[in-house]
Amino acid sequence: MIHSVKWVLAFLFFTGCAKPPFDGNSAFQYLEKQCAIGPRAPNSPGHKQCLEFLTDELKKSCDRVDLQHFTYTDKHDTNVKLLGTNIIASINLQPKSKKRVLLTAHWDTRPWADKDPDSANRARPILGANDGASGVAVLLEIAKIVRANPIDIGVDLILFDLEDYGEHLGDLYPDSLNPYCIGSEYFAKNNKNYFPLYAINLDMIGDKNLDLPVERNSYNGARAVVNNIWDKAKKLEKPAFRKAVELEIMDDHVPLLRIGIPAVNIIDFTYPDQNNGYHHTLADTPDKCSPNSLQQVGDVLVEVLYSE
Repeated sequence: MIHSVKWVLAFLFFTGCAKPPFDGNSAFQYLEKQCAIGPRAPNSPGHKQCLEFLTDELKKSCDRVDLQHFTYTDKHDTNVKLLGTNIIASINLQPKSKKRVLLTAHWDTRPWADKDPDSANRARPILGANDGASGVAVLLEIAKIVRANPIDIGVDLILFDLEDYGEHLGDLYPDSLNPYCIGSEYFAKNNKNYFPLYAINLDMIGDKNLDLPVERNSYNGARAVVNNIWDKAKKLEKPAFRKAVELEIMDDHVPLLRIGIPAVNIIDFTYPDQNNGYHHTLADTPDKCSPNSLQQVGDVLVEVLYSE
């Protein structure tokens, strides 16, 4: 009887009727491992150590892993040179799989806890359990799944660096500000002929109180991809995904949209809710995150990929 069940499950998977399972607990362990390194701000020891960890992990699951190094000069102090690295990994290389999907997240963490309620903490780097580690954790788990369960399409993953170096000064002295999304801007400007079917960016998706409305730039620039993702989430009964178009966010999907790649940002705008905020504070720690939240996002990504 046990053997019969295994054969049925195998048949269902290979005929497209079943999808490989996503393991939210395993993904959460990836979140914890990144945080155990400490803050991963540019030029820090944790940044270097995490780069090695992520590269080694992706090499276990991917056919190819490349490191796209770049340098950024701080606009306030030109003596400060930040060394950034985009980690680019691929499963099912061309020409075997010309039909490709891109999954992205940022792996760096913010150098300053500028929103911390205690002003004494605002010059300290954040741990970035949700803002950094959560999206990366899901993508590492997805890479393992795609390796273990072959898929016809090509799957590329990019872990962008220097996403979180930007400043919150609005329109005040805009020419002197350091921007967000430095790594993804560098990738987009140096992209010559890579145009996947679409891209999905994950950012801040580990919140225990997960709420995922539709980000406005995503809806305006990649509506069909938005509909595909949120419709599949509804089919899977994932309550965190709300099909309501809300805030416009500058994130790593925007540079991709600008060069013609349909890109969607899956992000929880409020962390954890409208009344309390751990975003860019020292309180962004693993205890504020949940395997169940990673599970919801991972389940939807698996559904999207294995429905192609």
